[in-house]
Amino acid sequence: MNPAWSVVFFTVLAGFGQGLAVCLALSVLAGWLPAGSPTLLWGLGLAIALVAGGLASSFLHLGHPLRGWRAAAMWRTSWLSREVIVLPVFLGLLALWWLGVWGAWGTAWPQALAWGLPLAAIGLAALLWYCTAMIYACIRFIQEWAHPLTVANYLLIGLSSGFALAAALAAARGQSRMLAAVGPLALVLTALAALARTASLRRNATLKPRSTLQSATGVHARRLVQVSMGMTGGSFNTREFFHGVADVLLRRITRGAMLLGFALPLGLMAWAAAGGGLRGWVLASLVQALGLLAERWLFFAQARHPQNLYYQRVS
Repeated sequence: MNPAWSVVFFTVLAGFGQGLAVCLALSVLAGWLPAGSPTLLWGLGLAIALVAGGLASSFLHLGHPLRGWRAAAMWRTSWLSREVIVLPVFLGLLALWWLGVWGAWGTAWPQALAWGLPLAAIGLAALLWYCTAMIYACIRFIQEWAHPLTVANYLLIGLSSGFALAAALAAARGQSRMLAAVGPLALVLTALAALARTASLRRNATLKPRSTLQSATGVHARRLVQVSMGMTGGSFNTREFFHGVADVLLRRITRGAMLLGFALPLGLMAWAAAGGGLRGWVLASLVQALGLLAERWLFFAQARHPQNLYYQRVS
């Protein structure tokens, strides 16, 4: 597939925001962070900004952005429609929680709300990850996506990036108790995300297309060699369903994504936990963000649409 950068930025930014919100909610529920802390106020504001920024970037690939609301109309059958519904609900909940902390209501609210908002934030973040991942995992004819690892990757990558960002926030705000709990969790989640992404890359490398040149063209000769895509110039099919990147460059992008998205952040997190402090956590989060942009581009680029058997090669 040909990745749309607007969708790449949306999934990465929203993942950061969702992971940060989950970490803040867990920190409040576990008592690592006071319910009325200014750190919670800053963290929720950052989570809202990240998710809203991702949502704004997703509008850039729409031909008619003002008609984007219509995407929610098919919620009974479309995972995209469900994502479009869940995302603003999640943003609204975070905004309500932020207003509660900002208005100094956090410690005075009834116990049901004090526990209910963080729990709802965790639940909606998980539901949003699931809806986003299922947009791709439900497409059965794209084998690279049609697997439970797609859902696992969206969940684990979002959690690892959000927890790393939360650790940087805790270090910056001097929340040592939160940092002591969140820091090791960020390391574990990043390691799990790396293992899951490695597993999906290995699986994708062994996949064999279910379609063949014979089934794609309807020519059932035993030996069939494609020398032309059947037209003299490009088309929508050649632009949107194939990235056009050489295999050598694709392998380099894969190595870069794994290095910057997982390996180097793990090393920086370990250094931060061992005494690197704020600099280590900030560097880990920044490097991870760059790596995840490459990883998410790779996620889309590696998806081989069956129509490329017929249209990919240019004469």
